[in-house]
Amino acid sequence: MQLIITLDPEIVHAGLIYAEDGRRALSEIYRQYLTIGRRHNLPMLTLAPTWRANPERTNKADFGTVEEINRDCVKFLKTIRDSYGDYKNRVFVAGMVGCRGDAYNPAEARSIQASDRFHTRQIEALASSGVDFIKAATLPAVSEALGIARAIGRTGTPCVLSFVIRPDGTVLDGTPLHTAVEMIDSKTDPAPTFYMVNCVHPTVFMSAMSTETTISYNVAERVLGFQANTSAKSPEELDSLPYLDTTAPDAFAEMMLEIHKKFGTRILGGCCGTDDSHIEKVAEKLSSA
Repeated sequence: MQLIITLDPEIVHAGLIYAEDGRRALSEIYRQYLTIGRRHNLPMLTLAPTWRANPERTNKADFGTVEEINRDCVKFLKTIRDSYGDYKNRVFVAGMVGCRGDAYNPAEARSIQASDRFHTRQIEALASSGVDFIKAATLPAVSEALGIARAIGRTGTPCVLSFVIRPDGTVLDGTPLHTAVEMIDSKTDPAPTFYMVNCVHPTVFMSAMSTETTISYNVAERVLGFQANTSAKSPEELDSLPYLDTTAPDAFAEMMLEIHKKFGTRILGGCCGTDDSHIEKVAEKLSSA
């Protein structure tokens, strides 16, 4: 039976856990990926559906407080994870935080202090729910990333920051990736556990990291993960694209394996445009490499 679900206009996929069809659909998606990880005997990082569950948005939604919604989302994912027998011990559950504004528009990013204040309540809710780490994803600007990192650091929960970047190796706000990493590392205590890139095509990541590693070897040691789009279009083009622009799973997996071999990128996954067929091919390549 095909499920027809509606994303909440404020908290997006976090709202799915409060409806039977939504829970079923979200559970099926998580289980697709967990089953792939177990089949190929690979560890997995999973993300609770809390990317847009910040205080501003949860106040406009009809599902409860920011604390309740974030807690419920983490509990939902942990329940699925815990049903996988011994494999559950190789699966890490993260709370996910997003920027306040448009992830493709750095002009909407908050200042360091404002970001810290804005995100603290959600971050504290995720930390108290017992996540293994907190990941801030699809970040377009260093200022907001630094504020988020400081808020996560106060909770004692491991922090992971993930940027959107351009082929020249800069974050969308124009900061070179290695500069962003060095600045945040120097201005936080504890520093983020590691960094990632998400929401860009493998060719963009390859170009950016090829540039950045010639400037700073340390960047490859700190940027350990990549969640890739299947489209090579720019963020501005993708923001209003009326169709799915995609790369075939085999070709996608070949590029991801090349990234792993060239830069030592250890955490490989999918973002916009990917599904279980893409992750299956990536897992096949990694497990046989």
